Amino acid sequence: MITRLVIERKEPFANGHEFPVTGAYEKLAGKLHGEVDPKNRLNNVIVNIEKAPRNRRGRVEYSSDFLILKPLDMARGNRKILFDAPNRGGKRILAFLNDAPEANDPSTLADAGNGFLMRRGYTIVWCGWQGDLMPLKNWLVLNVPVATNNGKEIVAKVRTEIVVDEKGVKSQPLSADPRVKSYEAAFRDKSYATLTVREKSYGKRIPVPPSEWELASWTKDQRTGKETVKPSLKDLYLRNGFKPGHIYEFIYPAKNPVVLGLGFAVVRDLVSFLRYQTKDGTGKTNPLTTDRNKPSITYAYAWGRSQSGRYLRDFVYHGFNEDEAHRKVFDAIAPHVAGGGRLFLNYEFARPVTSSQQHTNQLDPELFPHTYNVIKDAQSGRRDGILKRPKTDPLVFHTQTSTEYWQKRGCLAHTDGKGNELRIPDNVRIYIIASAQHNSPFGSEPLKDDSQFRINPLPAGDVLRALMVALDQWVTYGIAPPRSQYPMVTTRTLVPPTRNSTGFPNIPGVRFAALYNRQLFLDYGRQILRGKMTTHPPQPIDAGAYTVLVPRVDADGNDLAGIRLPAVQVPIGTYTGWNLRPRGLAEGDLAGLLGSFIPFAKTKAERRQTGDPRLSIEERYRSRDDYVQQISRAARILVEDRYLLPEDAERIIAEARKTKIVRTIKP
Repeated sequence: MITRLVIERKEPFANGHEFPVTGAYEKLAGKLHGEVDPKNRLNNVIVNIEKAPRNRRGRVEYSSDFLILKPLDMARGNRKILFDAPNRGGKRILAFLNDAPEANDPSTLADAGNGFLMRRGYTIVWCGWQGDLMPLKNWLVLNVPVATNNGKEIVAKVRTEIVVDEKGVKSQPLSADPRVKSYEAAFRDKSYATLTVREKSYGKRIPVPPSEWELASWTKDQRTGKETVKPSLKDLYLRNGFKPGHIYEFIYPAKNPVVLGLGFAVVRDLVSFLRYQTKDGTGKTNPLTTDRNKPSITYAYAWGRSQSGRYLRDFVYHGFNEDEAHRKVFDAIAPHVAGGGRLFLNYEFARPVTSSQQHTNQLDPELFPHTYNVIKDAQSGRRDGILKRPKTDPLVFHTQTSTEYWQKRGCLAHTDGKGNELRIPDNVRIYIIASAQHNSPFGSEPLKDDSQFRINPLPAGDVLRALMVALDQWVTYGIAPPRSQYPMVTTRTLVPPTRNSTGFPNIPGVRFAALYNRQLFLDYGRQILRGKMTTHPPQPIDAGAYTVLVPRVDADGNDLAGIRLPAVQVPIGTYTGWNLRPRGLAEGDLAGLLGSFIPFAKTKAERRQTGDPRLSIEERYRSRDDYVQQISRAARILVEDRYLLPEDAERIIAEARKTKIVRTIKP
């Protein structure tokens, strides 16, 4: 429960700008304080909650930063909370749904972007849920206690992977991320730890001799060139530096795990308080109450991207969509680009910042269940699912891009792990933005970024806005949403990751690696289902890997299934959900969560000269008007099917008239 909500800043948002219908917004920022009863069945699923210190009431305390953007006059809003689960402490929803620049302290009219969420009247809420972040300015951080064994330090072995992409780096935090606190090594004696290195994720581990590394931090004065090495139980130092792109796996005994599973309770308690209660534990009024001293919120939705999308899936899985008064917290959740995973959060010595990918952190636990359905695990035979509490389960809009099938085992959200299609539950919709990549909120220039090919510029916001409207209508009025759109085994649009199966064209200069992030069946030790890992590194079990499938493509290399944006239906190039690492950075492995853009040849002669099997721009479009008419037709059909809003369709058509590529087409 929330014991105290302290508003430290209250100020006009966007200088008091009047948004259509809703009017002006205000910003509330501060700190919330809460506590949970560790004996309550809704809380005792939190790993190590019984080992956390307690207050006089026998409760475990936490505190967190929060930020709220709300209509100044709540009566003019839509009476709905939209909770944006922060991604590593950062706010993302305004970038993805409002096409706004990324801002961790949204204050100006520019930070509202196109104003979509404000025009719709939402009260937007954020709070910190990740309890191992550094307390940087404007980040949303959760403060949670350290677990102990009757006052004694808990010590256990942990595994961390460190990958750097720059030359000259000689030390890194043991968390592998400067934004995240490291678990301190329990002993300085190096005989307790092991360090290995490999260039590729599937390569052989090569031991690094203890003489070449230290538990220490390293700095270099940029002016004098002087190097300083200081002992540190939270940093790893290599005398000869880290090889760019290589995977360094460090296994060591760590101490003092924090109770990170409280990150589920804080969101449950805050949203429940804002939605249902009028006062906090000190008698202070809920800032979302009306003049009649009643809560002004009718519905609550949650949105999260990538890490925070997996957080939402795990939040529901662990039962936190039921508050301590047994009420539903969120009516609907919309995890975006979560793939088939959940989160490395509710564990002892958890590391929720990590993202399991083909090249990095592939062995981190993203365990069964992957589906919303309750099904039998293809490997262990255990039955489980994310949605298993009908009274409190939310409606779900699960959105992802092509990248998630290659890097985040996206197919496991709707297949059984053996390659068979499942019927998704009636309260779930799955939408794939065909050929799009994980990272892009809205259109960007297709440049290279530590990758072999240009970066995929396809936007996500156009589709996400339309689906948010549909989700709201589903909850509020019971209007059935647009049908799910995703590749399926039964339609032969979800296939094994080979060139023959996918149909990817043989484009000159483009190597089709067919690499993907495998989902191995791993032994993490006997206590893994209780949130404790004892086997490092985890070992493959004889039952083998889960079957991972990927989208089939058309003759141009663009995904056949899913919501195909006008740019995919009327293309100027090939858009993929994968990209490859360049020379010197583990060349050929997948380049993070990036997709590719491979342009068509401009003319037939150019295409023939290079041997490109894809038709050129000249061969596709008779004129500039022909190109714009085809874009317009595709956009308007998407509007009719409710996958695109009219305002976005008009903008897309206007942009097509101005796009540089059509200048090569004769008028």
